[in-house]
Amino acid sequence: MAAHDHHDAEHHTVISADSHCGAALWDYKPYLEKQHHEAFDDWARHIEAEEKKVEEMFAGKDLSTRSVGIGGDPVLDADRNFSSERRLREQEEDGVVATVLFPNTQPPFAPPAATQFEAPPYSDDMVLRWAGLRAHNRWLKDFVDQAPERRAGVAQIFLGDVEGSVKEIEWAAANGLRGGILVPGAPPDSPFDPLYSAKYEPIWAAAADNEMPMNHHAGGATPNFGPHFPTSLAIFMLEVTWWSHRALWHLIFAGVFERHPELKFVNTETGTAWIPETLENLDSFYDRMKGGGYGPEAIFGGMAVENLSLRPSDYWKRNCYVGASFLRPIEAVMVPEIGVDNIMWGSDYPHMESSFPFTRQHLQLTFSNMSVEHTTKVLTTNAAEVYKFDLDALAPLAAQHCMTKAEVAEPISYSEITDEAKACPGMSPMNQLAGAS
Repeated sequence: MAAHDHHDAEHHTVISADSHCGAALWDYKPYLEKQHHEAFDDWARHIEAEEKKVEEMFAGKDLSTRSVGIGGDPVLDADRNFSSERRLREQEEDGVVATVLFPNTQPPFAPPAATQFEAPPYSDDMVLRWAGLRAHNRWLKDFVDQAPERRAGVAQIFLGDVEGSVKEIEWAAANGLRGGILVPGAPPDSPFDPLYSAKYEPIWAAAADNEMPMNHHAGGATPNFGPHFPTSLAIFMLEVTWWSHRALWHLIFAGVFERHPELKFVNTETGTAWIPETLENLDSFYDRMKGGGYGPEAIFGGMAVENLSLRPSDYWKRNCYVGASFLRPIEAVMVPEIGVDNIMWGSDYPHMESSFPFTRQHLQLTFSNMSVEHTTKVLTTNAAEVYKFDLDALAPLAAQHCMTKAEVAEPISYSEITDEAKACPGMSPMNQLAGAS
């Protein structure tokens, strides 16, 4: 059952469109084909050794209860990735009753990175890499099945195997992974064609045919910044979202949304403030490309846009969404401009920058100045429509665990925000409305 309007309900049904999960390192082994088990044992032992180096890198850092998880990814505690009981309990305590599940831990045969900020090299055995991603998807199915009404799992595909990815999309759809697919990045230093390549059309068609949303998440499209510490880490932080933004215009100008008007594309944890200016810029380029004449835009871009019937901003409104992780107060005022039907809130659990376990404070800080109707769309109905959550099934859980609409609408002073909560960008002093106390 799809989404329904529950605007008269007392409680918000809070759905996080951005959370992460994954198996413990050795727990992936049963999900691999047996012919890969020996290779997996060698790989896993190597990863364990590399993880010790990552832990040493973070030694002495004031992460409080937050620790470095599997694969070098900072999370609150590693077992939050795979403990179903703990996740349900902690999310309920935090006022969240349903989540979209992106991958987090290191799938089999992914190479170790010196830090979580460094993109893995592509020189490894691609057959094994793809087998590891499929193993994650099968683990994910079992994880989702433990709370199917509350979890929308996002399956991974592999740009190096288009035909295999199509089959995996069909398998994921048949096995209840209604979170859709994770569209990988193809940065310039990868061996894969860019996302605007025509070779990927079978993937986009399969996603559309199977009603699977396509997701693109921050961090998955960055090139390798190299071991030039500490500067490379800073450059990663400055550029990571931009590399993920590129997928939007790549898919628009490749005609993906023109050919598949029903396809849903979600750009998650990449911010929101960039969208209005980017759409204005894309529309301007489109108009000059489409207008003919002798300008460089028309000469170089005219052929690419001749079969596009809509401007980029129109494709955005019809096909695209942003997973607005820990939406900042200064971004909340932009919701009408971005499109109230195109934004979905996320907590980013269990990452160290997530709003957990202070989501209740965060919701008050961000949404108290927003209308109840708009807040309900951002917290509930948009995600329910994209990811097919059954709001009738979630309503009893919301009544038990979620904040009431009146509570979210109650303003909270910034001085009331817990100090530890300010590690979340949505509650950082740098991101508050001007004049906020």
